Amino acid sequence: MRSKAKPRVTHQAPAPQAEYSALAALKRSRWLYALVSLLLVAPCYWQSHIQAGDLSSHIYNAWLAQSIEGGRILGLRIAAQSTNVLFDLMLYGLLNVVGPDWAQRISVSLAVLIFIWGAFAFARAVSGRVPWQILPCIAILAYGWVFRMGFFNFYLSMGLCLWALALLWEPSGRHIAAALPILAVAYLAHALPVAWVAGLAVYNGIARRFPANQRAYLFFGSIAAVVALRVAIAAKMQSVWSANQIVMTTGADQVWVFDSKYYAVMVALLFVWVVLFLNLTRGGAARQVFTGVPFQLCIVSAAAILILPNTILIPGYKHTLGFVAERMSLGVGICICALLAGAGARSFERGAIVAVAAVFFAFLYHDERAINALEDRMERMLAALPPGQRVISAIDDESLRINLAHVIDRACIGHCYSYANYEPSTAQFRVRADAPNPYVTPLYADSWLMQVGSYVVKDRDLPLYQVDLDASGQMVVKSLRAGEACGSTKWNVLGNLL
Repeated sequence: MRSKAKPRVTHQAPAPQAEYSALAALKRSRWLYALVSLLLVAPCYWQSHIQAGDLSSHIYNAWLAQSIEGGRILGLRIAAQSTNVLFDLMLYGLLNVVGPDWAQRISVSLAVLIFIWGAFAFARAVSGRVPWQILPCIAILAYGWVFRMGFFNFYLSMGLCLWALALLWEPSGRHIAAALPILAVAYLAHALPVAWVAGLAVYNGIARRFPANQRAYLFFGSIAAVVALRVAIAAKMQSVWSANQIVMTTGADQVWVFDSKYYAVMVALLFVWVVLFLNLTRGGAARQVFTGVPFQLCIVSAAAILILPNTILIPGYKHTLGFVAERMSLGVGICICALLAGAGARSFERGAIVAVAAVFFAFLYHDERAINALEDRMERMLAALPPGQRVISAIDDESLRINLAHVIDRACIGHCYSYANYEPSTAQFRVRADAPNPYVTPLYADSWLMQVGSYVVKDRDLPLYQVDLDASGQMVVKSLRAGEACGSTKWNVLGNLL
């Protein structure tokens, strides 16, 4: 007697839930990049002004350049130069079309998008996956110290160089041909990131020819080359090195933008990075990570920050190239993000990354609003002066990692002249001052003394006005006299948030 066969049961995977399908489709859509881009540039529009240090000086000097070419001011000139100029040209071109406010917002937005998506492309090339989990970390770095100092030629160059490095990660004739024009444009913005990326690209190209267990020779050879470069710079140029540069070797110092409350964000970001790194090395993968090119690029870049001088006087310039370590820590931070993009992140770790970013941007919003209140008051005070006066600012906050000396530059556009404007006297920018003139001091030493409140006013400077605070904290404009020191007023601009 034949037994009845049991009916065959087939197990089918449950149909994916609608929201998961929609999310997966969104991740594959190009519209996601557009939506995320709008979110990423929101900090460029959420206040009355973008508070980014030298940005005020850049837009002010774009206005000066416009006035020079229009023949409205004499005694200054526009110099032709091949680097440290691209962002200024963007501002100048847009200033004639949309005015100073929108010229800044458009130029900075473009720089931010070029930088963030360049870092994203580099992280994708290194990790072999779309690195959405690390994007909040990239956004934090994008709005970090380099951004807040307003080093936008350097920042724009770094963003372009990251695009080139993404192409050069898998070197081929076609990729090299595509990367070279990008590097040429990046050089027009700033030479330092181009030199850094060229070094990383050469290291990557050579390392690919070595077995993983023999890359130690290349690694230590690269460290030796950095030491040799340090010796050569010391022999040929004036330079300054500081032990404080060790703080910049992780890239997390980019988070410390204004005052001490950012230490908490910096520590939290480092903790998240350590957790992701441990995830990367689990399952016996530690040896593969340590002998891999991404990890070694992080270490070589960090070693360069520690070994090379932080301040260099390049022949032909009247002012040093400063903050080299602080600038290049941004590159180290992006290299670390690219390395960690390949790490598996659990849901609570992804949540922690988003939480750190949320706190960071909340701090930024509060602090920018406070500095904008200062600038708005300054604009109102300067508006009461007769047009065409020379002015300087005495207000400073020693608790900040950036200085407030350039706030007055932007407040002067179209109405007065920022006499301590540092760009023309350095010979590093388009606008130059080669001799005494009615608009700006021609000596950088005098500009610096005015910014820190130690300058003794001379007869040739008069009339000269200074924006200051009186004993009650009210903003005032006072007329300076020959023979008196301009002075400086210390003030807690941000207040006590915590």
